[in-house]
Amino acid sequence: MAVQKEAIVEALKTIKATKGGTHLINAGHVKNIQIFGDEVVVDVISESPALHVKKKLEVDVLKAIHEQVDRKLKVKVNLEVPKAAEERANMIRGAELPGVKNIIAVASGKGGVGKSTIAANLSINLAQMGFKVGLVDADIYGPSQPLMFDVENMKPGSINVDGKAKMDPVESYGVKLLSIGFFAGANQAVVWRGPMASKALNQLIRDAHWGELDFMIVDLPPGTGDIHLSLVQAVPITGAVIVSTPQNVALADARKGVGMFKVENINVPVLGLVENMAYFTPEELPDNKYYIFGKEGVKNLSRELNVPFLGEIPLVQSIRESGDVGHPAALQQDTPSAKAFTELTRNTVEQLMKRNETLPPTEITRITTMAGCSAVAKK
Repeated sequence: MAVQKEAIVEALKTIKATKGGTHLINAGHVKNIQIFGDEVVVDVISESPALHVKKKLEVDVLKAIHEQVDRKLKVKVNLEVPKAAEERANMIRGAELPGVKNIIAVASGKGGVGKSTIAANLSINLAQMGFKVGLVDADIYGPSQPLMFDVENMKPGSINVDGKAKMDPVESYGVKLLSIGFFAGANQAVVWRGPMASKALNQLIRDAHWGELDFMIVDLPPGTGDIHLSLVQAVPITGAVIVSTPQNVALADARKGVGMFKVENINVPVLGLVENMAYFTPEELPDNKYYIFGKEGVKNLSRELNVPFLGEIPLVQSIRESGDVGHPAALQQDTPSAKAFTELTRNTVEQLMKRNETLPPTEITRITTMAGCSAVAKK
């Protein structure tokens, strides 16, 4: 029995297009169908140039035709990527950091919720798991990572890379680190306008020799301002982690933090929410939990926003003390706080893997105005 073109069309209607939220036929992504006896040739458009997206589309076409028309058919799928999509991909590749596989932004809508503590311990845990890790302290006005990593008195070196001098990051606890704190005195305030701070961030990221990294963690300042927009403009962020404490005043700002990354033209995947200072446990009563700032506020917000919940970190004295002396809690063995950070890190890696398996690479963003992200456009 001869294969009918209509049967192939009906099969292709079951496959979602790579862009537009409809199926291949409605999206106009099937350019041609040719039938030669038991051989079918289908020309299909993929709006994404990413290899894993194209491969999935090809497999979906093969599977649909074999299952819904005839398993014995010889099917050839020709994939075409529009020129505009290829140009966007080239821009993304040009913005990528050579050797850096994943860039994770650690952010918070509100200050004082322990974002830098989360970033430091997450970085150390990743290094302990065997990953190659770099940490950029992008909190230009309040850098704290040199203190947390016990390298306040160190300075980045200089290294020649392909005839160009670049900063050689400081390394501590297996993590490569750069911070504006290395270049400003302990008593020196950084009084810069937005453009100067943004330029400094770009230099920390791009004028350094990071080498091969599995993860670059970026510790952002609180809020949703110039530094955040400069970051998504400078490099393609793989995903963001939002930190908050459980009380309503912090959750309101955390909601804005999630919203910033979800703005259509920024579109950075939010890997999840972290609840810091979730409960207080006295050292002398290790089994007791006192919910000083409210109970499970961040967990409830994650359900409401349909964002993964990455974990909760207790409010214990040892976490504060370990950060103050430059020996973060993740370095301790078999303590409740160390276990909490380990769980957080594992959940973050799990969400990152899911993100990389299901979503195309994040695009960089061209900022045309800073006013409320109202004119943010993709490059």
